[in-house]
Amino acid sequence: MKIYQLHSKQALPISKLDAWNFLSDPANLKIITPEHMGFNILSGADKEIFAGQIIQYKVSPLPGYTTKWVTEITHLEKGNYFVDEQRFGPYALWHHKHFIKEIAEGVIMEDIIDYKIPFGILGQLAHPIIVKKQLMEIFKYREDKLKKLFGTVDSIPNELQLKSF
Repeated sequence: MKIYQLHSKQALPISKLDAWNFLSDPANLKIITPEHMGFNILSGADKEIFAGQIIQYKVSPLPGYTTKWVTEITHLEKGNYFVDEQRFGPYALWHHKHFIKEIAEGVIMEDIIDYKIPFGILGQLAHPIIVKKQLMEIFKYREDKLKKLFGTVDSIPNELQLKSF
């Protein structure tokens, strides 16, 4: 059983409050997700983020294939971090930690996602061809979109890496 981890860091020249307000609002996921993914929130995003919140989405991870994705906000420290975990969806495991750290130039937004692909060895074979490529593209899109929305901190390089255990 392979567990994969995607780790992303991006510096943004905005206040911690502005970063929190944007990143903790599920409606903004649509803004930072590529259009071809067909991302739509079905329910659960009508209140300010809270631990125990269930959010239902529809997403098209592959052309011609749409699935429901249900996540729960399991942990939250307002202004600092929150964790969402998949309850139903395309992954065998999805545990996504979102951190916001204040720095002199603004904030560092850090994402750590631990995930597992379903379908055993077939899933592991598909990972480098489909899943890894797609996740890297999604997070590169997010990085570019956040740069356009908020600007960049040139003195701190962005990081994006994926490893397996």
